[in-house]
Amino acid sequence: MTYPFLRARHFALSIVTGAALALASVSPSQAAAKIQHLVSPGGIEAWFVQDATVPLIAMEYSFAGGSAQDPRDKPGVANLVGDLLDEGSGDLDSKTFHERLDRRAIELSFSATRDTFRGSLRMLRDNKDEAFDLLRSALMSPHFETADVERIRSQVISGLRRETTSPTSLASRKFLEMAYGDHPYGRPTSGTLESVPTITVADMKDYVGRVLARDTLRVAVVGDVDPATLGKLLDHTFGSLPAKANLTSVPDVEAAKPPQRAFVPLDVPQTVITFGGPGVRRSDPHFMAAYVVNHILGSGSSSRLYREVREKRGLAYSVSEGLLWLEHSAVFIGNTGTRADRAGETLDAVEREVSRIAEEGPTQKELDEAKSYLKGSQMLALDTSSKLAQILLQYQQEKLPIDYIEKRSAIIDAVTLDDAKQAAKRLWGQGLLTVIVGRAPQAAAQPAAAPATKSN
Repeated sequence: MTYPFLRARHFALSIVTGAALALASVSPSQAAAKIQHLVSPGGIEAWFVQDATVPLIAMEYSFAGGSAQDPRDKPGVANLVGDLLDEGSGDLDSKTFHERLDRRAIELSFSATRDTFRGSLRMLRDNKDEAFDLLRSALMSPHFETADVERIRSQVISGLRRETTSPTSLASRKFLEMAYGDHPYGRPTSGTLESVPTITVADMKDYVGRVLARDTLRVAVVGDVDPATLGKLLDHTFGSLPAKANLTSVPDVEAAKPPQRAFVPLDVPQTVITFGGPGVRRSDPHFMAAYVVNHILGSGSSSRLYREVREKRGLAYSVSEGLLWLEHSAVFIGNTGTRADRAGETLDAVEREVSRIAEEGPTQKELDEAKSYLKGSQMLALDTSSKLAQILLQYQQEKLPIDYIEKRSAIIDAVTLDDAKQAAKRLWGQGLLTVIVGRAPQAAAQPAAAPATKSN
């Protein structure tokens, strides 16, 4: 999945450790055979692959909720919490906490997506006790000291200010606003320039108390640790969290019906076009057909959009489109950038190709090639312990069976040409939600004004 992004701020692994991570390899077939459903003595569940190839442990975990649990008038709370959990906890201030991470080459990070609050922990096997203890401290007793809060808040606000002049950021925000309106999915995960200054420590503590709980916890661990030891570590780390989360209900929502178009004026030479529409949810029985045909339309340099927009017409350096499936909705989203005076021509080319595949569907050759690629690419997706842990966590979040890695190729193979054609019509038959960010059409035909100079 491409759009729900993870952001890690601290990478404390040494060069030697980084090299070892690159060597930590588990093939999909081996992984499928080794995946265990581990239950700790205290009842913490995890998907676990014991792998002693190198002396490393990678853990990915998540709690339900994410930025969808932000107060309606304060988007950005979950994002700030993710940035601040490792800024001091227990009897350690921020400086000392990070020195402990650095000294032991421990990588610890937190992030918020729309549906989950998640974290990553990576360490050398011999440092596992200290790594898990630091994580426990961060989850159970974060400081949220005023100096740390204001420093991180300033960083977030600076990033938000930069986004006001970024065509890509503006297009993405406007697209989700158009698609979802006042639903939590329509609000930016990182917050706004208006909301972030108003977020209080009380807001963040309330979020932690409501969201970080054992009943929605999902854990995936890959590495050099035995089941009994891991069970004790999981209990030590997560066992004192509240038993049940207190989440605000988030309703299911269908993205806005296309066609719709919005224009955001910005005086930049390159125009950004973001396009999309209602997608297919992960639980839908026709999801895999949509996933395969979507690869044909918009994924990679062999896709139809890439050939039509870049290779044949030279309208853009890149163009891509992908599926985004969420807990309560789904969309497809595409993006391209082009010269301001060629924006109309570029959008026409995109719309023609989307309309063509909706009406005709893919060819059998395209379908066969897409299946082959999607099956083979899984090998690359699982070539390190960290990647395997990430995909195992994703499969848990999507409520897939523990042996899904084994079943995936057969599910892809089962997609027929008729399935793919029906999925194409369902996805793209209504047209597009489109956001254009750049110079107004009449201004786009003129060269950009030279910047004003100032003499001293």
